[in-house]
Amino acid sequence: MIDPFPPALILIVGSLLIPVLRGRLQSAYMLLLPIAGLAHLIGLTPGEYWKIGIFDYSLLLVRIDRLSLVFGYIFHIAALLSVVYALHVKDNTQHVAGLFYAGSAVGALFAGDLITLFVFWELTAIASVFLIWSRRTDRAYAAGMRYLIVQVCSGMILLAGILVHLRETGSIAFAELGLNGLGTTLVFIAFGIKCAFPLLHNWLSDAYPEATVTGTVFLSAFTTKLAVYALARGFPGTEILIPIGAAMTLFPMFYAIIENDLRRVLAYSLNIQLGFMVVGIGIGTQMSLNGTAAHAATHVIYKALLFMSMGAVLYRTGTARASELGGLYRSMPLTAAFCIIGAASISAVPFFNGFVSKSFILGAVANGHHVLTWLALLFASAGVLLYTGIRVPYLAFFSEDSGIRCREAPLNMRVAMGAAAGLCVLIGIFPKPLYAVLPFAVDYEPYTAEHLVTQYQLLFFSALAFVVMKRTGVYPSVLRSVNLDTDWVYRRLLPGIVGAVARVGGSAGSSILKSGKALVAEAASGCRQYHGPQGILGRSWTTGTAVLVVTISLAAFLIFCF
Repeated sequence: MIDPFPPALILIVGSLLIPVLRGRLQSAYMLLLPIAGLAHLIGLTPGEYWKIGIFDYSLLLVRIDRLSLVFGYIFHIAALLSVVYALHVKDNTQHVAGLFYAGSAVGALFAGDLITLFVFWELTAIASVFLIWSRRTDRAYAAGMRYLIVQVCSGMILLAGILVHLRETGSIAFAELGLNGLGTTLVFIAFGIKCAFPLLHNWLSDAYPEATVTGTVFLSAFTTKLAVYALARGFPGTEILIPIGAAMTLFPMFYAIIENDLRRVLAYSLNIQLGFMVVGIGIGTQMSLNGTAAHAATHVIYKALLFMSMGAVLYRTGTARASELGGLYRSMPLTAAFCIIGAASISAVPFFNGFVSKSFILGAVANGHHVLTWLALLFASAGVLLYTGIRVPYLAFFSEDSGIRCREAPLNMRVAMGAAAGLCVLIGIFPKPLYAVLPFAVDYEPYTAEHLVTQYQLLFFSALAFVVMKRTGVYPSVLRSVNLDTDWVYRRLLPGIVGAVARVGGSAGSSILKSGKALVAEAASGCRQYHGPQGILGRSWTTGTAVLVVTISLAAFLIFCF
């Protein structure tokens, strides 16, 4: 029996043919790629395919099971939404990079060995950076370089971990690894960098807001969710992930609440939502892993919707800074409505998709009696309404009128936002189809009186806190400012230290070089004095004098040696 071809090939190979086509044919072809990929994936039977022997190693290019399938489905849906959103763009670089990036992420999902995972891991980094550079600004170029360095470092650490793990165990299988040695620890760190662990997160908030309008939508869907999948595959039940995830849900909140760039606010909120997924992986029960997979799926949709809405604002107004926006609901009413749906979803308002997945994780945390973690996630759930749920749509569309009057978003953008918004509502009301594709059997009902009352109380008091803080002036004002995160260390501190060392070293080097030149000059002068044309050793001697010198030397040798 012939193995079915790898799911990633449709997007990867298909993306390379995009520049050959033009106009509507190109648009139709781009839409067809993720649709064909999803149809092919739905028709596949779980199992292992494309086992290839290279040297002494056995590679498993395609391993299909329920965990990889749920991520594969949502990756193809995200690719389709992103393509629809980008149809108005006349830039083949972005189109090729976006779909090649999506295909590489799909390839990593179905990798059954660590070598194949590494190859696709690096391909995602290389392809995605072009979505940042395609904005063609100095800031985008610098942010893209920093992004690429971080992503390549993640790949190098992953490769080092794979080699050490291979030496320790003799296996390259991508299965449950656990923190069992240096090799798996390095693999864990590599996954953590891509998942934006605390202090390793800066590349996300640095690079995503500098990408193109459409590139940010692609970026929001794949890189970090691929890392979530990798952690769920390799490190389920690793307890250190619980405090790491809890920290991820808390500290970016304070940056998000004072940030002026609304796309950067969304990047911080993306980091926070990843924390919920990481906690679910750390708990490691069937319920928590189901919750992680479900939340990853819903998060891809509502985060893409929020980035789409802010991208539409940026596209029409030329800015995403809150200090320059306000009152846009008059010009962009549909975009404002879609943004509100995305905000309701990320805030886990009942009957929106965020509610049916986030409550899954909170329930798993409560069942595991992780009291402090549950309180942290509860606080983060309340905070999301403050830093994203209310802040983003309010500042962009309903705050003091900025006077900007523009057209509504292009038709294809509105179609993409409408489709994403429809999925947010549809999954929120009918979660059963989502639950049916989760890795384990689901015995959970989100719409109970207890869940609904708890969530409505949380939302009510969060909204009340926003109103009170806004009326009393406690809520942070919108300022034209640049906030310093821990990336200040490598963007300012380290270059400053290197510069200072270079200056001191340059001064010391000049002194050493000057002294060295003086010594060389003195030696050269001595050589000229004795060996130059007028020097005693440089003059021509008569034969008799030469014989006399040789005789004296021989006599001295005989006296001292015998």
